[in-house]
Amino acid sequence: MTVPGWDGSNWSMQDKYSPPEKTAFRLENATTANVPVLIAVPHGGRDYPAALRDAMRDPAFTMKRIEDRHIDLIGERVAAQTGAPLLVARTPRAMIDLNRAESDVDWGMVTGPKPDLNRVSRHGHRAHSGLGLIPRRLQGLGDIWRRPMEAGEIEARLETVHRPYHAALGDALLSIRQRWGAALLLDLHSMPPLRSSGSWAPAKYVIGDRFGASSDAALPAAAFAYFAREGVPVAHNRPYAGGYVLERHGAPARGLHAIQLEVDRSLYLDEALDAPGAGCDSLVERLAGLVRALASAVAECAGERGPRREAAE
Repeated sequence: MTVPGWDGSNWSMQDKYSPPEKTAFRLENATTANVPVLIAVPHGGRDYPAALRDAMRDPAFTMKRIEDRHIDLIGERVAAQTGAPLLVARTPRAMIDLNRAESDVDWGMVTGPKPDLNRVSRHGHRAHSGLGLIPRRLQGLGDIWRRPMEAGEIEARLETVHRPYHAALGDALLSIRQRWGAALLLDLHSMPPLRSSGSWAPAKYVIGDRFGASSDAALPAAAFAYFAREGVPVAHNRPYAGGYVLERHGAPARGLHAIQLEVDRSLYLDEALDAPGAGCDSLVERLAGLVRALASAVAECAGERGPRREAAE
């Protein structure tokens, strides 16, 4: 089978670069949290095996564009300042996107045996745009990969990276809830600078809660109040409402809250939006203050739930 736009040779490199579970991500302070806020960074991974880079048409372009460039360094420093638990992906988004569902696959990039496409979605919303579970295309580049891949490789990446990451994330949130009565996932991302709209200054942060589905309303409200005191423009759910991570792990009725925070990369990177810049320290201080404000709001949510409701679950 030849996939249009590809050279037709199969990509089958499972044994060459599928990472062992212990290196796919790093989890810290999950059982000794000083605050009931878990910081997670799913798109900051930069551990690129040579075989993965070799399969890319333009590795330098792809890495810079597809990563949430160096936001993992910000998350690490904020966690260190606040005592928040931290979950950081080491596996790059190019290998597998942890913010996509297992079914969100563009099967047009896959050769060989496939699932029954009458029983699974051919294209999830993100896969159709080129950024599904396995990213396929980038604006300004086109196809990321030199060759199609086999369906078995997708399963290998799910088994070694995606499923262990989400299992660890779910367990960590339950551990925090057990200790504090409620838990908040702060899913940390970075975004290209947004364009100005009319007379309004472009937002430097976007808070996503899947339009209220993934968190008690008090928590994004606390974030907005904090940023208002800081005097910075913030948007809500547009253009980023949150993806699969929030859909899977946000369950406000059970005391498990999840919000996504997108940070303008110009706040902490250099002018080329490539390397850490002069704004890192101030951003870390600001986000550490946000985590502390959110921790107080989570404690209030936990108090409102009460012991009887918790015990009933």
